Order: sequence, then C-alpha cells, then structure tokens
Amino acid sequence: MDTELKALEEKLAQLIEWAQHLRIENRDLRQQLAQATNDNKRLSEKVEAAKTRLEGLLAHLPEEQS
Repeated sequence: MDTELKALEEKLAQLIEWAQHLRIENRDLRQQLAQATNDNKRLSEKVEAAKTRLEGLLAHLPEEQS
C-alpha cells in the first residue's frame, strides 16, 4: 500500500510540475502573440502610409501622351 501511495504521489508531483510548465509556456506564448499582433498592426500602418504616399506621387505624374 505504501509503495502504491508513493508512486501516486510521484505521479501527482509530475503532473503538478507539468501543469506549471504549461502555464508558464502558455503565458509566454500569449506575450509573443501580443507582440506579433502589435508588430503586424504597426507594419500594416506603415504599408498603408506608403501606399497613400505612392498614390499621391502617381497622381502628380504627367499622363502618357501617344
């Protein structure tokens, strides 16, 4: 009975350790996702600004004459 209890305690300890590991990993992944989302938003805004500037420049080009 003691052996079975000891084995159960060890498995429970492993399970707790694994759960803590997964909790930390999950937190880290959420932080990485938030950072990637922020980076994506910032880069999208830069692309949109570049697009607007390019459209403005193209509007000032003289039209091609045949």
